Amino acid sequence: MAILSDRDIKKYLEENKIVIDPLEDPERQIQPSSVDLRIGSEFKGFRVIRKPCIDPMDKSDIESYMESFYIDDDPFIIHPGEFALATTYETVKLPPDLVARVEGRSSMGRLGITMHVTAGYIDPGFCGKITLEISNIGKMPVALYPGQRVCQIVFETMTSPSAKPYGHPDRDSKYMGQKRPETSRIKHDYELKNNKVLKN
Repeated sequence: MAILSDRDIKKYLEENKIVIDPLEDPERQIQPSSVDLRIGSEFKGFRVIRKPCIDPMDKSDIESYMESFYIDDDPFIIHPGEFALATTYETVKLPPDLVARVEGRSSMGRLGITMHVTAGYIDPGFCGKITLEISNIGKMPVALYPGQRVCQIVFETMTSPSAKPYGHPDRDSKYMGQKRPETSRIKHDYELKNNKVLKN
């Protein structure tokens, strides 16, 4: 695998092999080997609920565990120890022969803010806004402003195009085309939906 340079990123964008929409300030957003992405205006945080745990096998909707916040002019304040979902302002579309990784910007990391917990990997063929899994591991609350550059996307070439990229009819692409922060759809995983988990 090889990481695309700024030259190749611009070439792929010009040829519509990669789509980043809107890319309003390419001179500032395109970095030597990545593209800075901005945060959108909708956030989701967990409600305080009287349940012992989040159980992926529970038939109730995980969406009910969370509430949405829409931010216009004011910032979203994430407090120490809190977790929230948001999306990139930009919609990203990948071809079948590229994968991407979302990394937090170092300027955010130095404030104690992480932009993804585990889902920094973007499959070939994905199209949609990228969900950000934001945590404050610092000691102070931090303000996040819609439209602020908070993360960067890195593109890597594959040895060959994927036979069944994300979104393929034979693939369970639960988050294809997402336009807002999406809660976990883990209960739709095959092994949970069909009660195929291991039991003693």
